[in-house]
Amino acid sequence: MTLRLHDTLTRALRDVAPLQAGHVRMYTCGPTVYARSHIGNFRTFIFEDVLRRWLERRFRVTHVMNLTDVEDKIIRNATAASRDLGEETAPWIDAFFEDLDVLNIRRADHYPRATEYIAQMVELIERLGAAGVTYDTDGSVYYRIAAFPGYGRLSGARAEGLIAGAGGRVDADEYDKESPRDFALWKAVRADEIGWDTPLGRGRPGWHIECSAMSMALLGESFDIHCGGVDNIFPHHENEIAQSEAATGRSFVQTWAHSAHLRIGGDKMAKSLGNFATMPDLVAAGARPSALRYLLGAGAHYRKPVNYTDASLHAAAESVDRFADFRARVDAHAPQDGGQVAADPRITQTREAFEAAMDDDLNLPEAMGAVFTLIRSLNRDLDGGDLGDASHAELVALIAEIDDVLGVLPLVDRERLGESLTADDDAVLARREAARAERDWAESDRLREVLAERGVSVEDTPSGQRWRRS
Repeated sequence: MTLRLHDTLTRALRDVAPLQAGHVRMYTCGPTVYARSHIGNFRTFIFEDVLRRWLERRFRVTHVMNLTDVEDKIIRNATAASRDLGEETAPWIDAFFEDLDVLNIRRADHYPRATEYIAQMVELIERLGAAGVTYDTDGSVYYRIAAFPGYGRLSGARAEGLIAGAGGRVDADEYDKESPRDFALWKAVRADEIGWDTPLGRGRPGWHIECSAMSMALLGESFDIHCGGVDNIFPHHENEIAQSEAATGRSFVQTWAHSAHLRIGGDKMAKSLGNFATMPDLVAAGARPSALRYLLGAGAHYRKPVNYTDASLHAAAESVDRFADFRARVDAHAPQDGGQVAADPRITQTREAFEAAMDDDLNLPEAMGAVFTLIRSLNRDLDGGDLGDASHAELVALIAEIDDVLGVLPLVDRERLGESLTADDDAVLARREAARAERDWAESDRLREVLAERGVSVEDTPSGQRWRRS
């Protein structure tokens, strides 16, 4: 099977066929580190993590995620606090990596910071100047959109209809431009302002040139996959294409993949709307990282919005627990047949269904649907103790393969680490075990409810009671 991803540029599914045999080069737009990333940002970061994990089944992957550490808000905050850019951004970069770990997101191979690639940005701007697509105004350098006929192919935006400020991050500032459609590659600054002395003059880079320069420096002038949220499509990724292809004369990216927003109350979650929450906020309020990861990754297909509610988070937690509890049942089950019976064909069928769904535009919700169908079916067999050696080995392998992509079981293990019963809870559990031994099912059910009120869930298995904190 071949992984097919929806390409934003062509509006069609496209086979992932690396430009370099066996090696996928992928760039993902990282955070602008002027504050802590909100949970809506992690909808995109988890989509990208799932994609990378699935790609690594077949290919060597080089993953680059940038850190935007020079930008208007960062400069404004640093200036107000009399700090340099490094001092201003360091705590937010640390917080970003902490949140990655909380959600079990694998680290990229490279995290280039914009401030470390000023020379490459200047060189790229000089190449654009030589190509005749830039102009200077009072020390600032602008990209002339009219010089790139293909502008708008990614977003569908008509270049002649663009106005200053469209998309929120087109440069609608005091800089003089030939056209409000054009965007800044290099912004001139005063001697007392944060900036760099370069052959272009003293200034700082525009937002869009940063990603083009860093991605091409680390992945080459043409690479395989570029990801981001749908809000990156215009103007950021549109401008990346324009400046990169005008400079090199080559196709910039093979496949553009974008994830939809996380929504809360019907609106996208965003700092600008004031309806955002951070990872520490949610965890402090009782949200489990495993449930957050499941909701953001498998709560909906990556190209469809996810609605964040108490109900959707609760449903995600239930899904995580069903998967984790099934893993525990399989691990605890003692095979009966000495390996003489072939593995249950339902296991192979589920593996094939999971892989087919993932290869079909990374459809993790559909893939997990196949998994839960298997769990429902095999739980009945486990209740009867009917599981052979071969099936047990296949199930253990399948669960590991699934979670290598889903990524929730290490979080569950972390959440449950150190869980213990109080002496009173332990006494109730022992009384319930005695009631079951005497086949007093009414008392057993009553004591189950007592434990549930205490926050302890109980499951009856062939090997006895299993409990966990609700």
